[in-house]
Amino acid sequence: MATDAILTALQVYGISIVISVLVAVLIKLMVSITGRMEKIKPLDIPIGTVCPIGLGVPDEDVAALSAAIFVAMGPHRILHIAPTSHGWAAGARAAQHSHTPGPAGRGPR
Repeated sequence: MATDAILTALQVYGISIVISVLVAVLIKLMVSITGRMEKIKPLDIPIGTVCPIGLGVPDEDVAALSAAIFVAMGPHRILHIAPTSHGWAAGARAAQHSHTPGPAGRGPR
């Protein structure tokens, strides 16, 4: 009976050793692969009129995107583009957090 328990414990210990070795080999393999990937020289991005790089969006790109959106949507027009005001949101937030009793017939309790 004790011999069976000892054999089972040794089997479990052996299996855990094998799994630990496999995990260590897998980690070592992943570290070496990622180390090689970091050493690879990144591809050069072409710079020039074909691929403009700079701050903001170039006017040509805006025109091309606008034309593509026009073709996709149809003859809709954008009348005005401006930052929106959040005044309505602040007013609604203030109304929700108000501690004054409302006119809905709620009286004192």
